[in-house]
Amino acid sequence: MFGTMFTRRATFMAGVSLIAASMLNLSPVYAQSTLEDARKQGFIRVGFANEAPFGYATPEGVLTGESPEIAKIILARLGIPSVDGVLTEFGALIPGLKAHRFDIIAAGMFITPKRCQEVAFSEPSYGIGEAMLVQTGNPKGVKDYSTFVENADLKLAIMAGSINVDYAAAAGVPEAQLLVLPDTSSLIAAVQSGRADAAGLAALSIADMAKKAEGVESTAPFSEIAGKPIKAHGGFAFRKEDTSLVDAFNAELKNFIGTPEHLKVVEQFGLDESYLPQKTTAELCGG
Repeated sequence: MFGTMFTRRATFMAGVSLIAASMLNLSPVYAQSTLEDARKQGFIRVGFANEAPFGYATPEGVLTGESPEIAKIILARLGIPSVDGVLTEFGALIPGLKAHRFDIIAAGMFITPKRCQEVAFSEPSYGIGEAMLVQTGNPKGVKDYSTFVENADLKLAIMAGSINVDYAAAAGVPEAQLLVLPDTSSLIAAVQSGRADAAGLAALSIADMAKKAEGVESTAPFSEIAGKPIKAHGGFAFRKEDTSLVDAFNAELKNFIGTPEHLKVVEQFGLDESYLPQKTTAELCGG
């Protein structure tokens, strides 16, 4: 295993690096040399949002999940042996990356045209459909987003900054029926308490939430919204100026995804060959 403790060192080091760059008027050089800086320091900071199984911290403070575990392997091959996790609300991940709070988003973030305008994505590491978290027994008969279009009395919980905001809009769910919350624990609590009749998220996340929380279950996964396919693909996000880091990371990632080693790493998080990506980042960014 690689060094992966969730620490505060990242925040301190970020401040030192940014101050030094500002004093020397070398901020462009700092941005272009993130890969070399990380190699010299022996660690790099990654942002995550505590969404299992994609990226989360264990009770012992160890960063794990599909995205961080892949990142550890790829980064070690690039000469960066340690990863520091920076816990951030999902909606603040891209702003935090651009503000240099961390250097990579390792949270299983879906690659979308809108996000591609703000950050540079790696090639995808997985593809997945959606599901709904409902109370045990699914008393409201929730199937997918169409259920909320058909019944104006129902409330749907979604996570701020997630693609589910776009999915709800595409399906025609009125904003008045949405309950926008910051994290997965809030989604679970909303469904358990009845504040929301369901919560929408990636099928794997919903399955994990249903397994760990009482009084809730997952609907059957679905991969269409309003008649359109929605199998989303997730990857790693970087600042656009960090081209050397993106290129080096992608070169190793392309040789890793789909190998027996990769599948063995991610099987503990519920992924198998059926979750392998089917599109390229260029296709995903192009819509």
